[in-house]
Amino acid sequence: MRYLVRARVRKGHEQPLLNAIADGTLGKGSVAGDEYFRDMAAARSCPDGTTRWVETCFCSTPLQEERPYWEKYFELVKIQDSHDRRACRDWNGEEPWACIDCDCTKKLEQRLAETGEPFLSVLRKHNHP
Repeated sequence: MRYLVRARVRKGHEQPLLNAIADGTLGKGSVAGDEYFRDMAAARSCPDGTTRWVETCFCSTPLQEERPYWEKYFELVKIQDSHDRRACRDWNGEEPWACIDCDCTKKLEQRLAETGEPFLSVLRKHNHP
């Protein structure tokens, strides 16, 4: 299943987040692997002060496995289904692991890419050493 995640960087965690991205330790130990880096590369800094990204998760509870890794740096404001669960081939059992190559969120991701500014650019601009 794919989710639209809305989050805010925890105060004082901006530079540690940049460091974790730069040194490759973001999500270290998680089964989600490089997903954290893809998420941050696509994330958008929105006018309401949230950071938003689309995340793929195969847990029965949204972001169950990823949550502790994200919560180290972010306050997770809202996690919502990115589309109707009944249409998700992985969720409904039609095709296990379908989310890996699915384009079900293509339109959402295109709209998101036109919203706000690239998160990493904003984060780097406001946190240069």
